[in-house]
Amino acid sequence: MLKALRSSSLQQARFTTGASYLQSSSRHGTKLTSSFNGVLRSVLADKNPKLFQRIFFCSDSSDGSGSVPESALEETESKSAAAIVPTSIKKPDDFLTVLALPLPHRPLFPGFYMPIYVKDPKLLAALVESRKRQAPYAGAFLVKDDPVSEATGSDTEKNIYALKGKDLLNRLHEVGTLAQITSIQGEQVVLIGHRRLRITEMVSEDPLTVQVDHIKDLPYSKDDDVIKATSFEVIATLRDVLKTSSLWRDHAQTYTQHMGDFNYPRLADFGAAISGSNKVQCQQVLEELDVYKRLRLSLELLKKEMEIHRIQESIAKAIEEKISTEQRRYLLNEQYKAIKKELGLETDDKTALTDKFRDRIEPNKDKIPPHVLQVIEEEMKKLQLLEASSSEFNVTRNYLDWLTALPWGNYSDENFNVVQAQQILDEDHYGLTDVKERILEFIAVGKLRGTSQGKIICLSGPPGVGKTSIGRSIARALNRKFYRFSVGGLSDVAEIKGHRRTYIGAMPGKMVQCLKSVGTANPLVLIDEIDKLGRGHAGDPASAMLELLDPEQNANFLDHYLDVPIDLSKVLFVCTANVVETIPNPLLDRMEIIPIAGYITDEKMHIARDYLEKTTRDACGIKPQQVEVTEAALLSLIENYCREAGVRNLQKQIEKIYRKIALQLVRQGAQNEPESVGESSETSSDKQIEGATESNKSNDEPISDTTTEEAEVVNINDSATLADEASALKDTEATITIDKVWVNEDNLADYVGKPVFHAERMYDQTPLGVVMGLAWTAMGGSTLYIETTTIEQGDGKAALNLTGQLGDVMKESAQIAHTVARAILAGKDKENNFFANSKLHLHVPAGATPKDGPSAGCTMITSMLSLAMNKNVKRDLAMTGEVTLTGRVLPIGGVKEKTIAARRSGVKTIIFPLANKRDFDELAPNVKEGLDVHFVDDYNQIYDLAFDHTQQK
Repeated sequence: MLKALRSSSLQQARFTTGASYLQSSSRHGTKLTSSFNGVLRSVLADKNPKLFQRIFFCSDSSDGSGSVPESALEETESKSAAAIVPTSIKKPDDFLTVLALPLPHRPLFPGFYMPIYVKDPKLLAALVESRKRQAPYAGAFLVKDDPVSEATGSDTEKNIYALKGKDLLNRLHEVGTLAQITSIQGEQVVLIGHRRLRITEMVSEDPLTVQVDHIKDLPYSKDDDVIKATSFEVIATLRDVLKTSSLWRDHAQTYTQHMGDFNYPRLADFGAAISGSNKVQCQQVLEELDVYKRLRLSLELLKKEMEIHRIQESIAKAIEEKISTEQRRYLLNEQYKAIKKELGLETDDKTALTDKFRDRIEPNKDKIPPHVLQVIEEEMKKLQLLEASSSEFNVTRNYLDWLTALPWGNYSDENFNVVQAQQILDEDHYGLTDVKERILEFIAVGKLRGTSQGKIICLSGPPGVGKTSIGRSIARALNRKFYRFSVGGLSDVAEIKGHRRTYIGAMPGKMVQCLKSVGTANPLVLIDEIDKLGRGHAGDPASAMLELLDPEQNANFLDHYLDVPIDLSKVLFVCTANVVETIPNPLLDRMEIIPIAGYITDEKMHIARDYLEKTTRDACGIKPQQVEVTEAALLSLIENYCREAGVRNLQKQIEKIYRKIALQLVRQGAQNEPESVGESSETSSDKQIEGATESNKSNDEPISDTTTEEAEVVNINDSATLADEASALKDTEATITIDKVWVNEDNLADYVGKPVFHAERMYDQTPLGVVMGLAWTAMGGSTLYIETTTIEQGDGKAALNLTGQLGDVMKESAQIAHTVARAILAGKDKENNFFANSKLHLHVPAGATPKDGPSAGCTMITSMLSLAMNKNVKRDLAMTGEVTLTGRVLPIGGVKEKTIAARRSGVKTIIFPLANKRDFDELAPNVKEGLDVHFVDDYNQIYDLAFDHTQQK
C-alpha cells in the first residue's frame, strides 16, 4: 500500500522514467546505511548532488504497507491541500484471487512502475470496479511468444486481446508480479510492482481471473562470500552502466526513493530491470527464487549491456572519424556559400551548376540507365575538383549539359487509332495509297503489341511528289515529335557519329541533337536526300549510317561525343531518295523501300484544287469569293506548263497566278474599307460594305450572279441612321466595287506566260524512222522520241552514227539494235539490202541532257526498221524494253513512272516486256484506265504491233 506524507519542509517529487512517471514521498528518518546504497549514492550524487538532501517514501514490497500516525496525516492535511490521503485497504497478502493483466513486451519487477494500455473493455471495467472496491491490485503476467506466428509487437497485442479464458491463460507465464493500480486514465493503467506471484488455477474466463500463490525468495546467508562477491561485481557493473546513460540514472534514483535500502534480491531485480535484454531473459530473472542464481543472471545481463555499449561506442567512433572530414568540408562549403551569397558572388559557380544538373535528372532518375547515372555522378565529382578557369572544366560542363538534357526513357503517347490516322493522312495528301497503307499497318501492329518498335522506311521517287511532307504527316498521324535533317552532300562522319571530346569545339552527332531538341525518345526522324550522301577525306558517312539505320544495332547506338549507349530502337526513321540505285547496297538492305512514282493528270487536278490552291490563296490573303480558277485553266496549266512527275512546279505556277491577282486587287483598292463622303466618325466606325460588280457597270444597274457578288451591308438598328446612310451613299459619285477575277484557259497566258510544252506531244503522222520510247529518270517517267535517218547510201557503206549524249549502255544498245534490225530485215525481206548499203544516223532529242539505261533497245530497232522498210509506226504507240541479240525482250524498271508518262503524253498503246506484267497489274485502276497495253517476250511481237495496218510509202 502506497502512503504519502507531505510536510512543510518536504515537497512532492515527480520522476519520469522512460514512458511513465513516478510520484513518491520519503519516510522520515530513513537513511541509506548499506554499502550498496553508498556506492550508488556516490555515483548518483556526482551527477546530482542535491538528490540525497531529501528522502522519499514508498510502500515496502516486503511487509505490504507502511503505517502512518493519524497526527501526521492531520498535520499534512493542514499544511498542504495537495497531500495524498490514503484510505484503509487490505494488505497485498490478502489478495489470493486477482485479475490477470497480459504484458506483451517486458515483465514487471517489484519496485518499478509500468504504464500499459488495456484494450479489452470488460477487463478495463473490472479494473475500475476493483479500484472502487478498495482492491487496487491485479496480477501482471508476461505473454509467451507464439511459436507459429511471426507478428510484430502491435499485432501481438491485438492477438492477445482477442484471446479469452483458457486460451489466454495458456499464453501467460505462470510467474508474474502483484501490481498495484496507481491510476487509470482512459485506456492507460499505471502499475507498480510489489511481489512475485504464481498462477495456480483459473477462476473466471471473461475477464480472466486467476487464483495465485505469493512466492518468496529461497533462504540465503547474508554472510556468504560468494553472494557478496557476486553482488559487489553487480554493483561495480551497475556503476559503469549508470555512467553511460542518464535514463538509467533516473531509474536508479526512482528505485532507491521507492524501495528504500538495497538488499541482494532487490539488487538482482534492479540490474535485470534496467538492462536492455529481451523479455525472455528478464522473465528468467523474475522466475528465479535462488538469490545467488538471480544475481548471476542479472550480472550476465549487465555485462552484455556493457559489451553492447562498448560496441556501440566503437561503431560511433569509427563513423565519426569517417565523416568528420566530410562534415568539416560540408560546413566550410555552407559557410562559403553563405559568404558568397551575402557578397552577391554565388552565380555561375560549380555548386550552382551541379544543382542544375541534379535538378534535370531527378524527375527521370528511375528511367536513366545505371551506366549513364554512374557516368553522370563521376563527371559531377570531377567538375567539383576542377578549377573554373581551366579548359577541362568547360569540356566537362558541356558534356554534363548534353548528358542531362537527353530525354532518357521519356516517350510520347502514341496514337494507335487507325481511323483517326487515316483521316489525318487523307487531310494532308491525296492518293499515295501504298504509303498510307504501310503507315496504318505500322499503327495496327503497335496497337496489338501494346508498344511500337522503330522502323526504317525509305520513300523513293522524283522531286515534288511530297516525300518530305509525307514524313511530317506520318508524325502527326502517330502523335510523335518530328525532326528533319538533310544529309545531301554530307561528307563528314562526325555529323552522324559525333566528335571526340578531345577536339576543340566537339559536338555530338545529329541524332543526339535531335533527341535533345524534341524532348522524347521516340520521335519520327526524317533523313532527307539519303541518296546524295557525299564521301570526303573525313570518312564515309554512308558507312557511318549503317549502325544508325539498323534495327538490330541502334538499341545501343554509340555516339563518339557522349560515349555511352543510346537506345534508338523506338525511333521511326523515314528516309527520302530520288534514286535508290545510288544508295550503297548495305545501307539499302536496312531500309524498307516504298516507291512514289508521281501523279497523273487527274491526281494533279485534285491536288491543285483541294490542297495547293487553298494553301496559296490563304498565303496571299485572298478570299475565295474574289477569285475563280476554272477547271479548263487548271487542266491547261498541268498539260502545257507542268508535265513533271511531282507537283512542286505546279505549286509555283499557282503561286504566280495568285500573286498577280493579289497585285490586281490591291491596285483596284479591293481590300480597303469604303469611306462614305460627309459621314461623321460616330456613324461610320461600325460600318463595312462588301460587294462585287463588273468594272464597266454603274451602281444602279442590276448585277449578274455569274460575274459579281451581292453587296453585304452591316445592319444598323437605328432607322434614322439608316436614312442618313442612304442619302450619303446617293450623294457619293465614286462607288467602291470589287471585281471577281476569273482565270480561264483564254487568259491563262497573261498570268503564267506562254506554254512551255505543246498541247499535243505526238505527231499527227509519225515520220519514218521516228518511234516514241519511255524513259525513267530522277524526275520521274518521261516520253522521248528516237529518230533515225540516212546519211549516205552506196555499196558497202554500212555504218551507224550516234548523237544525243548517250551513255555507254545506250551506245551498246544501239549497236545491238543495228545488228538485230539487220537480222530481222533479212528474215522479212531477203532482197532488201538497206542496212548493208546505208550509213545511218541515230539521234535521241534533248541532246543537252545525258541519257543512259538498258531500256531503249526495242525502240531503236523499231526506228531503224521503220526507215529500212519505209513504214510509219502507229502514232499513239510507245514502247520500252531491252532486246538481246536473239531478239528476246528483257524486263525493265519504273513501270509505274513510264505508264504515267505515257498517259500524260496521250499515248493509247504501250508495249512492255512480258516479265513486267506483274508490276503493271499492281498499278491503281485510274493509272491503267484507257490504255491498251501489250506484253511481249520476243521482238517479232513488237514488229506486228508497230507496223500493223501501215502502208508502204
